[in-house]
Amino acid sequence: MMLVFKNAKMYEDGKMITRNISFDGVALSPIVEDLSHFDESTVVIDNMAILPGFCDVHVHLREPGFSYKETIKSGTLASARGGYTAVCSMPNLSPVPDSKEHLEAQLEIIRRDACIPVYPYGSITVAEKGEELSDMEGMADDVIAFSDDGKGVQNEEMMISAMKKAKSLNKMIVAHCEDNSLLRGGYIHDGEYARAHGHKGICSESEWGQIDRDLKLAEKTGVAYHVCHISTKESVDVIRKAKALGVDVTTETGPHYILLDDSCLEENGRFKMNPPLRSPADREAILEGILDGTIDMIATDHAPHSAEEKGKGLQKSAMGVVGIETAFPLLYTGLVKTGKLTLERLVELMSVTPRKRFGINSDAGFTVFDLNEEYSIDTSEFLSKGKSTPFEGVRVFGKCLLTVYEGKIVYCDIEKFEEEKENG
Repeated sequence: MMLVFKNAKMYEDGKMITRNISFDGVALSPIVEDLSHFDESTVVIDNMAILPGFCDVHVHLREPGFSYKETIKSGTLASARGGYTAVCSMPNLSPVPDSKEHLEAQLEIIRRDACIPVYPYGSITVAEKGEELSDMEGMADDVIAFSDDGKGVQNEEMMISAMKKAKSLNKMIVAHCEDNSLLRGGYIHDGEYARAHGHKGICSESEWGQIDRDLKLAEKTGVAYHVCHISTKESVDVIRKAKALGVDVTTETGPHYILLDDSCLEENGRFKMNPPLRSPADREAILEGILDGTIDMIATDHAPHSAEEKGKGLQKSAMGVVGIETAFPLLYTGLVKTGKLTLERLVELMSVTPRKRFGINSDAGFTVFDLNEEYSIDTSEFLSKGKSTPFEGVRVFGKCLLTVYEGKIVYCDIEKFEEEKENG
């Protein structure tokens, strides 16, 4: 089937350019002549957006070890449906990729089942226990960076050692910052909702305090340092100040920290993640950090769990929500449609900057979205095994029609194209 995207909005060199583009099933080609020479088998679709494939540097694909939550196959199919052509997989697996041997268990599945590139993280410490450095040198050639995601590295000397080792290997430290001594049994933000409903809260300092510690260590060691899923106004502030000092630091946040806060909480496990939804003031600071460039990229922290694990309310449900299939429409609707952000800037946050920072091929795929299609987020349609999202039922604009990686279609809304063909 030949596709022609008429009057397509195409991202090129930081700008959206309108042009006619054909797709022959392998590659995109500009159309310099009129469309009359295409035969009746050609499907012509008007006013689509053609964007570079997105890159998510923070996903949990759960395999090996927890395939009942997600598999590399289901997770990468879901990613392609969300417009992604590259993802970086976190190491809280079984076995934890803390050695070349343990990493190979994951790499074997990736080679067999992934429909888009998966770049695994190696752990910082053995079994992510924070007691002994992993075999960072043995894994360096096969991992995108090192992280103990899901756990903060509590010991300062251990983190210094990790940073020095990563620096010598020309690899990045990617940190989940969480001071366990400040958690005090909390499981949602220590804010108004927690106090009003009798929940134990997680204080903001548990996040920003460890970020502040690590930034000083990063300045001292010269390591390339990246902070995961920031959620507090203080985190934005300390990172902004570190950047002004020339520290080699980047950071990410997630769609839920941009679009939600603890005033949106319900007594349901689909609102529970780590870090938690913070206050409205924190949410405003996160948006400000995006606008002024303090926050470099948006990652989903896609964290699937079983329905049983997420069905135990705020207190007892597992931490984590899914987001790889909904990130772009949510952000397009909440930020671009409302005039807070340009589409070009959103593409930078979701594709250009993460690829540049993590050294991931920037010219290996594209995705096509119908920005005018409005629909409700329906978890029954997800390709991910995980169905728990705080955005269930939310009305959004922007539906993925096609994702292509290296000339291969990895996702296609075939019903949409068949409908367009029938409509002539």
